[in-house]
Amino acid sequence: MSVFTPVAHESLAHWLGHYAIGRLVELQGISAGVQNSNFFVTTTLGRYVLTLFEGIPRAELPYYLHLMAHLARHGLPVPGPIADRDNEYLGTLSDKPAALVMRLSGRSEMAPTATHCARVGAMLAGLHLAGLSYGRRQDNPRGAAWRHATAGRVRPFLPVEERTLLDAELAFQAGNDYSRLPQGVIHADLFRDNVLWDGDYIGGVIDFYFAGHDALLFDVAVTVNDWCTTPDGELDPERTQALLDAYHSERPFDDAERANWSAMLRAAALRFWLSRAEDFHLPKPGEMVLVKPPAEYRDILRLRIAQPHSLPV
Repeated sequence: MSVFTPVAHESLAHWLGHYAIGRLVELQGISAGVQNSNFFVTTTLGRYVLTLFEGIPRAELPYYLHLMAHLARHGLPVPGPIADRDNEYLGTLSDKPAALVMRLSGRSEMAPTATHCARVGAMLAGLHLAGLSYGRRQDNPRGAAWRHATAGRVRPFLPVEERTLLDAELAFQAGNDYSRLPQGVIHADLFRDNVLWDGDYIGGVIDFYFAGHDALLFDVAVTVNDWCTTPDGELDPERTQALLDAYHSERPFDDAERANWSAMLRAAALRFWLSRAEDFHLPKPGEMVLVKPPAEYRDILRLRIAQPHSLPV
C-alpha cells in the first residue's frame, strides 16, 4: 500500500456521509505497498481501510470487492467491504474509484516459523476451495500477456546479462501449458506483509487487488517463494514442507501439478522480478511510495533455474 493521491480530512469527512459508519475521527496514510493509495480511517463507530484505486479499471473493481465479501461469508479472515447507503461497495473520492473495508487486527510476521507456514498453507487451500463457488470470473491481471508487455517496457533498462536471463525465461515459460492444471480464484500476492497474525493464528488476509482466475499452483508458488525463502534465496526445507503439507491436506495436489512445480516456482519469481523492475525503472509519482528492489526476485529466479525442485508431498 502507498499514497499516490492525497485525501483532505474535510473531503473525506464529507464523503463518509454516504456511509452509516459514524463521523471521521482520524485519517492516516499508509506507506507500505506499491499499487494503490491507502489510508487508515477511524470513525466514531469503527476502524477501516480506505483505498483509492490508481491503475485498475473501474469496471474490474467489483470483482475484487465482491470476492472479498464472498470469502468473508465463507469464514475466511478477509476484510469485508463496506456498502454505502445505496448498498454499493464502490464510490468516488478525489476523482478516483474508492472503497472502504474493515480494518482487521494483527501484525505481519516477517520471520515466519514452520508453524506460521503451515497455517498459511491451510488457509490458502481454504481460500482456493471457497473461491470455487464464486460466481464472477476475471483472469489473472498479471498473467502471460502482462509478462510479455512488461518485459518490453523494462528490457531497455536492463544490463545485457539480465536481458539474456529475461528472454530465456520468457521462452521457457511460453513452452509450458498451465491451462490443464486445476484453476480457480488466486490471491496472487500472498506475501508475508499481506497476512496479519494474532499470536500464532491468522487474524487477517489483505490486499486482494491482484486476484484473478489462474492455475491454483501459481498461487502456491508465489506464497512459497516468499514465506519459505532464506535470506540467500534458497528454499528452507522445513518451512516449505510445512506449508505444502498443510495445503495438500486440504486440497491435494494432482500429478500434473507435481510435474509443473519447478516451472511454476520460476514463473512466480519472474512475475515479481518484472513488476519490481517496472516499479523501479518506471516509477509512478506519489507522496508516500514504496519501491521494492527487483534484484531480490531476479536472484530467486536464477536460483530456481539452477536448482529444480520437486513437490515434496
